[in-house]
Amino acid sequence: MVTSQEQPPPRRGRGRRPAAEVRAGVLRAAADLLLGEGVKAVTFDRVAAAAGSSKVTLYKWWPSAGALAAEAYFTHSEHTLEFPDTGDLRADLTAQIRAFVRLLTEGRTGPVIAGLIGVAQTDPELSAAFSRYYSGPRRALAMATFVKARDRGELRADIDLGILVDQLWGACYHRLLIPDEPLTEDFAVALVDNALDGARVR
Repeated sequence: MVTSQEQPPPRRGRGRRPAAEVRAGVLRAAADLLLGEGVKAVTFDRVAAAAGSSKVTLYKWWPSAGALAAEAYFTHSEHTLEFPDTGDLRADLTAQIRAFVRLLTEGRTGPVIAGLIGVAQTDPELSAAFSRYYSGPRRALAMATFVKARDRGELRADIDLGILVDQLWGACYHRLLIPDEPLTEDFAVALVDNALDGARVR
């Protein structure tokens, strides 16, 4: 006779996965498609199938597949583009811009970001998501770094910090999208030196 102590415990149902876990899985699946095949490969059908989720869930969280692709790209690149904060602006900028150049020139990331920028010109939802999840936060992080440097006396008090952001990262995007000149780490170092030292003879 089997006693109650010998009975196996009742099996628990699988239940629903936590929303954060589902969202992370969807973003991973979208990033894999994006980096493997480009922005046009990121469709709700394909992402839902790869993530083991439902299209209803995807539609609930993202207004379009383009918006999902933009957030997936940010999630993929966020760690790589962390901004160092050693208290030395030139060293921190050089490290960050070099990391950015490596991200754009190694593997599939450069063509992917170029594709996202291209599609964003005619897809307002992707454009808004790109700004919200990627370019906006990156710009805010750079601006915060420049404010600290200005407060430390490393930058002029009257400098336009927004233009400084455009000079540095905009130049990298320019060489990515219009490849008349190579996008290299040597270029990144020279870019920082030019921006911080200026072009005028002193």
